[in-house]
Amino acid sequence: MALPMRPFTLALAALLTLWLGACANSGSLDSAVGEEPPAPAVAELAAAPSGLPVLDGTATVEMVVNGSSIVMELDGANAPITAGNFVDLVNRGVYDGLVFHRVVRDPSPFVAQGGDPQSKDPAVPAQQLGTGSFIDPDTEAPRYIPLEIKPAGAAEPIYSKTLEEAGITDAPELTHTRGAVAMARSQATDSASAQFYITLADLPFLDGGYAVFGYVTSGMETVDAIQQGDRIESARVISGLENLKTE
Repeated sequence: MALPMRPFTLALAALLTLWLGACANSGSLDSAVGEEPPAPAVAELAAAPSGLPVLDGTATVEMVVNGSSIVMELDGANAPITAGNFVDLVNRGVYDGLVFHRVVRDPSPFVAQGGDPQSKDPAVPAQQLGTGSFIDPDTEAPRYIPLEIKPAGAAEPIYSKTLEEAGITDAPELTHTRGAVAMARSQATDSASAQFYITLADLPFLDGGYAVFGYVTSGMETVDAIQQGDRIESARVISGLENLKTE
């Protein structure tokens, strides 16, 4: 009887952990899966939005947590906007001093989630963390990025829809294996901003619904040791910054 409960428990944990919260984008949280779009509409979703940072190639980021290094290889070939947004935020110093505000290990290893810009301020209540977004200093408005998932073997990613919503049954090119780095979001598909998570185990039920954009290549022992409330001491791009394209 215990085995059927595990997927339900993990799925519930996914909803509670990966959604940013109602305050993140309160105007568009109500999500409803409509009818599957016809083929032309799906094709139209492959056009990448403009005006956002794009990673044309790969980049390597190093985060330091509790004095130890976590190295991530980011994949701009399969997630150009998602990886580009992250590299841009790292390069701006946005993640320095931010907290891992949700770490879920029970009943099974799940994710370590951080990157809420509000968490730099110790005066912000813990219960408010998970609702913040990156405020672009040029526009003084939150920067949101579209959900970006590339089906395996596809030429381009699908934007603004989960693969299920887009009527695509193929697996994504980038999957939620242990050590995957992906963007957290609310129920609204295009609500990701700065918050990210690292998977602590293989989580295939998240594939196609959340945007993976890279993998931890060294330092998973550091990730495994992260406790809720631990801070990112520093984050820097150690290679591939020349692949970041901004308009």
